[in-house]
Amino acid sequence: MLGALPYLAFSMGLMSSFHCIGMCGPIALALPIQKGNKFVRLSGLMTYNFGRVSTYGFLGLILGSIGSSLVWIGYLRYLSVFSGLLMLGYVFWPAYLDRRFRTPRFWQKFIHQIKTSMAEMLRSKSLPGWLFLGILNGLLPCGLVYLALISSVATGGPLNGSLFMLLFGAGTLPAMMAVGFFKQWFTASLRTKMRKLTPVLIATAGILLVARGLMIQSPSSAQANVQTITICHGE
Repeated sequence: MLGALPYLAFSMGLMSSFHCIGMCGPIALALPIQKGNKFVRLSGLMTYNFGRVSTYGFLGLILGSIGSSLVWIGYLRYLSVFSGLLMLGYVFWPAYLDRRFRTPRFWQKFIHQIKTSMAEMLRSKSLPGWLFLGILNGLLPCGLVYLALISSVATGGPLNGSLFMLLFGAGTLPAMMAVGFFKQWFTASLRTKMRKLTPVLIATAGILLVARGLMIQSPSSAQANVQTITICHGE
């Protein structure tokens, strides 16, 4: 994964983390570690967030594999442009996209099962339970995670896709770890100010993906540009 994509992935996660505090922060605060010492709190939060980021990396691996296939058939450039346009649409026309893209019923049932399992894991007082809680949390629906996954497809390979999502998850770690220790700092005013920067970052990511797609050559075009070298064979 070359160019600005690694920095983009981490920056997306960093900006998304303030959204994560509002969505996933209550889960981190609900972990039964708040009354423990600093070591217990640190190990619990690290285990929980490790599970969450691992899920992101696994999803990136799967979608990056799809992108790898698209490279060979020459469709990656179109996917990259489409992904970028979708991200720009999310910034400028969010209400329209919400109306057009509704969650399928089977996915709603799947998410309900995940939430039920998470409620059970919140009562766990062991590291494996907190790890599994984080793994499940990574599967919860989140628009910013979905946009990051779309970007991971456009990286064109399973390892690149996984790395993109791991870096995205790493970007969310500072705020998600801090909320477990310094929750009083993350006021509503601070979250509102930082959330205003998120559309700017998403728009930048969309423009980058569109530009990247326009610069990608399809396999047929690349082969057409190869100069034929004449080889003389002696008798």
